[in-house]
Amino acid sequence: MTNNDTSGNLERFLGNTIKDLRQQHGLTIAEVADRADISRGMLSKIENAQTATSLDTLSKLAAALGVSLSALFRNFDNKTGGAQLVKKGEGMEVVRRGTKRGHTYHLLSYDQGPTKHFEPFLITIDSESETFPAFEHPGTEFIYMLEGKIQYRHGEETYILEPGDSLTFRGDVPHGPDKMMQVPIKFVTVLMYPHED
Repeated sequence: MTNNDTSGNLERFLGNTIKDLRQQHGLTIAEVADRADISRGMLSKIENAQTATSLDTLSKLAAALGVSLSALFRNFDNKTGGAQLVKKGEGMEVVRRGTKRGHTYHLLSYDQGPTKHFEPFLITIDSESETFPAFEHPGTEFIYMLEGKIQYRHGEETYILEPGDSLTFRGDVPHGPDKMMQVPIKFVTVLMYPHED
């Protein structure tokens, strides 16, 4: 980004901030300009990012709006979040190898770019009679039980999982649901993949 781009962004940001504060206080351009001892035309140009202005003028405007000078700059150049919200029931339903009717996977986060670092799923099982193949994958898996009761196998060991229980294990060891003890069963599982150097 060039210096001109940065200063242009700052002027737009300050103009919008000053205008928003003025409107929040229910003040007209004339009222704020009079309080800050600047012309109405100058304030209009500042609000519309049509001119650069001095720190002295900005300080007067801040005082006229009842805020500190630093408050005018507070949110400038903040990084945007890039967070991804998936509302209840809106996770993408996916089909996994070996799964049958009565067993659903909802992917809770997607579009992570070319390299996947993790995959979180909400898994629902509502059939006691279903059998599952053993799964294997690179990385680590984390399970958190929400509802029901299940016997879960990892390698030669089995674990009874109930609501509030969690289980973390290596994904390259054969694992999967072994026995449905109380349905419906609901758990969140997060597959964390190893980083590629």
